[in-house]
Amino acid sequence: MLKKLSLSCLFVFSVACTFAQSSKKPAKAAPSPATSANKRPAKLRSSWSIFLSDTLPKNEVIKLLDSALIVRDEKNVKYPVISFAFTYEKHEPYLNDTTGQVNIYKDYTGDNFKAATLSPLWSKALKANLESGDVLYFDEIIIQYTPDKLYKAPSLRFDVK
Repeated sequence: MLKKLSLSCLFVFSVACTFAQSSKKPAKAAPSPATSANKRPAKLRSSWSIFLSDTLPKNEVIKLLDSALIVRDEKNVKYPVISFAFTYEKHEPYLNDTTGQVNIYKDYTGDNFKAATLSPLWSKALKANLESGDVLYFDEIIIQYTPDKLYKAPSLRFDVK
């Protein structure tokens, strides 16, 4: 009987030790240079030609309409832009019949582009219709970080004055 009891205690003790050891997390090894090179850059910066999000005069925005979006990291390395979503916010004044006051109507149009620039059709239309007070949004900017990795870059907003 004593032999059975001691064998049972020994079995319970060994099972408890096994579970206790398996629940411990292994210590993390220092990252190797190969794995740290594959990590996302700490900070991406989007720009339209040389401009970050800003308020720009109408004539400057018209010059930029054929320019490409550029994305760089903190080491100034450029990454190719694969696609982006563009939204044009047009402001039009109208007379409110109820109050008799002039209000601003906002109309939003946009498209998705599979390149770093606006299409020639959009560029031509914006050159003809762009007015002070309008806003241009570049969202969902996707870059090719490595041949097998895509990343989303920060959005841009340009107010036309």
